[in-house]
Amino acid sequence: MRLLKNILKILGGIVVALSIAVFLIFQLPEFGGRYSGSRLEKMQRSPEFIDGRFQDVPPQNTDPSWSKTRKLYGQGQVRKPQFEIPVIKLDPRILDLPTSKGLKTIWFGHSSVLLEIEGVRIMTDPVLSDVVSPVPFLYGIKRMHPPPIALNDLSHIDAVLISHDHYDHLDMATVKHLAAQGAHFYVGLGVGAHLERWGVPVAQIHEMDWWESLPFKGLSINCTPARHYSGRKGMNNPTLWASWVIKGADHSVYYSGDTGYANHFREIHKRFGDMDLTLMKVGAYGETWLDIHMDPESAIKAQQDLGGKILLPVHWATFDLSYHAWDEPILRTLAAAKVSGVDVITPRIGEVFEYGQPFQNVEWYKRPSETQGASAR
Repeated sequence: MRLLKNILKILGGIVVALSIAVFLIFQLPEFGGRYSGSRLEKMQRSPEFIDGRFQDVPPQNTDPSWSKTRKLYGQGQVRKPQFEIPVIKLDPRILDLPTSKGLKTIWFGHSSVLLEIEGVRIMTDPVLSDVVSPVPFLYGIKRMHPPPIALNDLSHIDAVLISHDHYDHLDMATVKHLAAQGAHFYVGLGVGAHLERWGVPVAQIHEMDWWESLPFKGLSINCTPARHYSGRKGMNNPTLWASWVIKGADHSVYYSGDTGYANHFREIHKRFGDMDLTLMKVGAYGETWLDIHMDPESAIKAQQDLGGKILLPVHWATFDLSYHAWDEPILRTLAAAKVSGVDVITPRIGEVFEYGQPFQNVEWYKRPSETQGASAR
C-alpha cells in the first residue's frame, strides 16, 4: 500500500511539473500577444467574427482523420530535395540602391517575396529564421535552403504584408529586425497583438479587415479575403487571415496568402481589375484539407479568375509541410498552366524578375543531371 502511495505521489509530481512546464512555455513571446480593449472590440465588429472567433463562410470542411493522414504521409514521397537547392546570394548593398519605379520581385523562398513597386519596397510574409516553431530550441521545421541574404543584412524595407499568424508566415525574429528599421506592418485583425508584444511601435502597425484599404507612399494597400485559419497556440482562429492587393498608378500585385479555392478570387477581380503579377500559393496541400490549402490546379484557376498576367508560385520548396513530394507543386503548376495558357515564372531563390522585361525560366527544381536547359518565358 505504501509503495502504491509513493508511486502515486511521484506520478502526481510529474503531472504538476509537466503542467508548470507547459504553462511557462506558453508564456514565451513567440506565442504572441493577447487580444483586449479597442483591438478586441474592432475584431468583434468584423462580419467574419462569429461565435467568439473568425470563421470562413461557409465553414471549412476538412477531414481530421489521423489514420487517413498517417497513411498519406507513409506513401514514400520524397519530401526533401536530394540535391542542394540553388540560391543566388544577394549583395546587401543592392538594398542601398534607389528602389525601382517599375515592378521588380525577388523570391526569398516559401511565401517571402521582396517587391519593388513604383518606388516602394515591400515584403510579403518575411521569414528568414532557420527553423519555424514556437520553441525552436526544442523542435521545429528546418529550412531546406538558406535565404538569399542574412537577416542582419536585410534593410530598407518600407512595408510588410502579413497574411496570417502561423509560424511559417509570421516570424518573430524577422519582424523585430524589420520593425527596428521603421518598417510598417499591414496585418489582419488581431495580429497586431503579437507585434505589440514583440516591441513593434503602435504607429507602425495597421490592422485591417477584409475590403479595407489604406494609402502608403502613393500606393493603395488592400486587405482582401482568403479561406484559411489561424492561431499560434492552437487552431482556434483568434486572428483574421487575409490576402492582399497592392495597387499603384501603373502596376498591381496580388498576394494570395494561404487559402483554399473559393469565390473570393472572382470578387477581388471584380473590385480591382486585372493583376500584373500574382504571388500565388501552390504548395503544402492534401486531399484532406483542400478547403484551406488549394492545390496547383486550383491556383491556375484562381489566376484566371483574377485576370492575372504573370504568376509567381510561392509556398513551396522551403519547408516540408505536407505529404506530397517537394517538387510536385511546381511540376503540377507548370503542367496545368500549359493546358490553360497561363504565364508562369519560376525564378531561382534570390533571382530578380523585372516586370515587362524578358525572363528566362530555368528548371532548377530538377536534379542537375536531369535538367534539359532553360526555356524562354
